[in-house]
Amino acid sequence: MKEIGEKLKEARESIGVSVEEVAEDLKLRPSQIENIEAGNSDAFKDVFNLKYLIRDYSKYLGLNKEDLVDEFNEYLFDYTSRLSLDDIKLAKKERKQAKRIKSPYTIEKKSNLPVILFILWLVILVLVLVIIYFMINLNAAEDNFVEGAVVTESE
Repeated sequence: MKEIGEKLKEARESIGVSVEEVAEDLKLRPSQIENIEAGNSDAFKDVFNLKYLIRDYSKYLGLNKEDLVDEFNEYLFDYTSRLSLDDIKLAKKERKQAKRIKSPYTIEKKSNLPVILFILWLVILVLVLVIIYFMINLNAAEDNFVEGAVVTESE
């Protein structure tokens, strides 16, 4: 990673651009540029984000971005292949235990749609059953009325 940072720093200095100018143009903090140039990958939480920063920075400086991204991928492969399984398990456990700050923008809202659809389905079912009940009772009442009317006519 240090070699990548040195290449980027040399290219920046050769064209006479300051860290502040680069940071402003790429919409980054100067400390991010300094950490990239110093090869300090630990300063970045997300290595994939770091990869894209290196890509954008190398493109900005007119360097071959694919070569630097490939070099970073090799560094990343070497770095991750040295991690033990115990370190990975520990990091995973720590990540689960870490308290996360929740804001209204990051809180996952659970949908009440399935519950609402179930209640709606239940109400429709009850209405259909009530209609069927009244139709059966109405038919029975009509049959009784007609039978009563027929009986009274024959008398």
